[in-house]
Amino acid sequence: MKRSTDRILTTHCGSLPRPKDLLDMMKAKVNGEPYDHDAYTRRVRSAVAEIVRKQVESGMDIVTDGEQGKPGFFTYVSERLSGFEPKPGARLAIFAAEVEAFPEYYQQYFSQAMLGGSIAPVVPLVCTGPVSYRGQEAVRRDIDNLKAALEGVRAEDVFMPAVAPSGVGRNEYYGTEEEYLHALAEAMHTEYQAIVDAGFLVQVDDPFLTDVYSYSRESAAERRKTAEMYAEALNHGLRGIPPEKVRFHTCYGINEGPRVHDAPLRDILDVMLKVNAGAYSFEAANPRHEHEYHVWETVKLPEGKVLIPGVITHASNIVEHPELIAERLTRYAKLVGRDNVIAGSDCGFSSQATYHPEVHPTVVWAKFQAMAEGARLATEQLWR
Repeated sequence: MKRSTDRILTTHCGSLPRPKDLLDMMKAKVNGEPYDHDAYTRRVRSAVAEIVRKQVESGMDIVTDGEQGKPGFFTYVSERLSGFEPKPGARLAIFAAEVEAFPEYYQQYFSQAMLGGSIAPVVPLVCTGPVSYRGQEAVRRDIDNLKAALEGVRAEDVFMPAVAPSGVGRNEYYGTEEEYLHALAEAMHTEYQAIVDAGFLVQVDDPFLTDVYSYSRESAAERRKTAEMYAEALNHGLRGIPPEKVRFHTCYGINEGPRVHDAPLRDILDVMLKVNAGAYSFEAANPRHEHEYHVWETVKLPEGKVLIPGVITHASNIVEHPELIAERLTRYAKLVGRDNVIAGSDCGFSSQATYHPEVHPTVVWAKFQAMAEGARLATEQLWR
């Protein structure tokens, strides 16, 4: 894992908007309509090449495939893991407390953005049998596409996202949640290891850790027990993988909204740091969380670890000013050390493949350019 040894490096969380012609083919594929398989395979490969090049041109040092081959979270899980069935009509527990508090807002929001524009129907998954990994061909294809895209491209480092065991789907098969999570971790270990063996960093995406603190109706003690169970299961999935090959990302999974139920970073931090990762990515740019850099005034970053605070947000089409980005970066650098900070984004910009991404693709690239300029300004201040 590269560190900011002589300048502040830049990265993001992974998912990026897919081109429209690829979305058209994806939509046909996931909905069981006729499509040209070979043409689809070629287009995913070329889309990965395009997105890698755009990341580098926009100033990203640590790049990925933009999840161009993944139609969406639920489709990804069902393709990679056996033991799950879609359950149409089941309630999708997304930001439940937020939706209950602001029902009119979210009725409009989901009809227009995020889930409303998805190419694939969003149907909750239920575990109804033994969990095992069946995504060997899919992850190999992702790896091959990314390796091909990197030819002739200069990047400081490369990562590939993968899902955490927590929150994949509701358990209706295993006797306990702990048994269920460990089965998921055992299965996902195959994907984590394949990514690392390919020479990439694995980024484990876990927006579900924050759900425990933000939306759970459990007591404080029960919440902590559940969160620690999540971290323990994930560490089982990461066994044998050096921490310096792992990035852990957590966020609140929600794009633009009131966000009044987001749990404070302080509540989550000690459990997050128990994950055997070399770097931790979290929300720090939106107005509900920007102030939370203060937590590092009293919490010591463990030796050898790196922070990837969000310095641009996925929840607004406003392009952050480079001077503000530099200010955000220098705050963290002065608290935990400049070599322990990498500039990042709050969350991904298109976790669901959609025709209507929250942030317009042209704005995403402008945000990346602003991040790169902000990192340059921060470097001038921190290394002068």
